[in-house]
Amino acid sequence: MGADNGLPNSLILLLTNSRDLTTDFVVLELQKRRLPYWRLNTERLPQARVALGAASEDDWAIELDGRRVRGSDVTAGYFRRPGLPMIDDAVTVAAERAYAASEWNAVQKSLYARIGRRWLSTPMAIVAAEDKPLQLVIARQLGFDVPETLVTNDPDALGTFLQGPGAVAKPLRHAQLEADAEAVIFTSRVSRAEARDARSIAVAPLILQREIPKRVDVRVTVVGEQVFAVAIHSQCVEASVVDWRAGEGPDLAHEPMTLPDTVAARCVELVKRLNLGFGAIDLVLGRDDRFWFLEINPNGQWAWLQTRAGQPIAEAIVDSLERKSAS
Repeated sequence: MGADNGLPNSLILLLTNSRDLTTDFVVLELQKRRLPYWRLNTERLPQARVALGAASEDDWAIELDGRRVRGSDVTAGYFRRPGLPMIDDAVTVAAERAYAASEWNAVQKSLYARIGRRWLSTPMAIVAAEDKPLQLVIARQLGFDVPETLVTNDPDALGTFLQGPGAVAKPLRHAQLEADAEAVIFTSRVSRAEARDARSIAVAPLILQREIPKRVDVRVTVVGEQVFAVAIHSQCVEASVVDWRAGEGPDLAHEPMTLPDTVAARCVELVKRLNLGFGAIDLVLGRDDRFWFLEINPNGQWAWLQTRAGQPIAEAIVDSLERKSAS
């Protein structure tokens, strides 16, 4: 909940979950500026009293922990990482729990739509922007250097691709095996020998890309027109040579950097083309001194860049939310 426990005429909605540390940075900035806000950790929705009317998009109210927020109070919103509603343990019948969870999910989705353009990035735009093959097409149209890419589950196509220069493979959508919270699927080199495992390859499509020899990885966070670039010195640690996340630790140096104007402008334009107000873009600065586009996470993490590289991203997000509130 926000610092103001009254009934403000306007407030900024933060939609997330209780374990989301990234939102904590936004909360601190809002408190610093004394801006009214409401952090709604959506796993707690079943503990609330909810009323959704049909008179207008703003015809709704949620009462939780003694505070009542109406749709007309919300002037801007940051859609972060909403959690799944937690059904009361008193509901013990599996079918009833599933039914209740489904109904609360429907309430959440209705709330997403009702905030509309007041979001920093709308949930609908975030979902649409997660299409990695489309990201690559748009990035190429904007003038980015994009590695040769193939999405396939065809062993023959994979074998043909691997006849060229070295390649890496990565997931098309999920980078984590849901059965094991510790099992993260990192980008990895793929060999011709692996292409012979036709049964394994056919199970699900994957992304194949030409490997770009790196100087550094570059994480670019775009908030509106503001661009924050950080060089991640991934080549200094063996474990992170292919995927910097695999070697992430205190020894992996992060350094603020200034992008060439053309590259920065393309990053901003990409976020706009995807109808977003925020984007976390992964680039590679190759040994050829070219900036190669890999992908954009439309709702990516950024708090570690603020702490390790001094990037004022929370301030930029709150700036954008303030502008939306005033418009």
